[in-house]
Amino acid sequence: MHREYHKWFSPNLNRDMELLVFGHAGARVLVYPTRRGRFHEYEDLGLVEALTDKLERGWLQLYCVDSIDRESIYNRHVSPCDRIRRHGQYEQYILQEVLTLSRLKNPQPFMISHGCSLGAYHAMNIALRHPQWFAKVVAFSGRYSLSEPVAEFRGLFDDYYDEEIYFHSPNHFLPNLGDCEALNHLRRLQIVMTVGTADPFLPSNLTLSETLRSKQVAHELYCWDGRAHQANDWQKMAPLYL
Repeated sequence: MHREYHKWFSPNLNRDMELLVFGHAGARVLVYPTRRGRFHEYEDLGLVEALTDKLERGWLQLYCVDSIDRESIYNRHVSPCDRIRRHGQYEQYILQEVLTLSRLKNPQPFMISHGCSLGAYHAMNIALRHPQWFAKVVAFSGRYSLSEPVAEFRGLFDDYYDEEIYFHSPNHFLPNLGDCEALNHLRRLQIVMTVGTADPFLPSNLTLSETLRSKQVAHELYCWDGRAHQANDWQKMAPLYL
């Protein structure tokens, strides 16, 4: 299987960033790691191996990016305002640098946004905010609002809330989205979500699903037995939905 390592200095983030590319052709897949995860996590968790057949056949090409969660939404040492600001810089890194690299390497126009757990949030958030750059979203075990605590998971912005947090929270901004052009872009997306029936983020997925339905945005929501929030679950999901 073709595997490439890339590292460069990001002007958007003012630091070096790393990523891995798997596969030689096919639909481009932007892959986010889980909470505080690294660019090699998707490989470490056995998910690249689970997609070996599709990668070797040239059906998919993965772009596994690094996270900066420790500097942004999980950075308790800076203010919530600075956390979401840093998160916004990361989004610009993805849009202006990673997607540009992927287009230079692979002219295939079909772009998929994908991730597991917090990576599913990243994948869904950027695709709903910028649907013109994506054709499909595949989100496993996601949480689509980060400001409210859920079970053992705390809210990530303390008691702070502002417009930036609102517009980076799919379950907040999407219900109020009325722009016809934006909605038409969303309606062209293929959206696939999976979540476990015992996952504490199940209500978040059901809320997003209901909002998408109300906006006449076609999507698929698959509920797996149990919590289904581990690598062995995602290994089974990836070949089915990607």
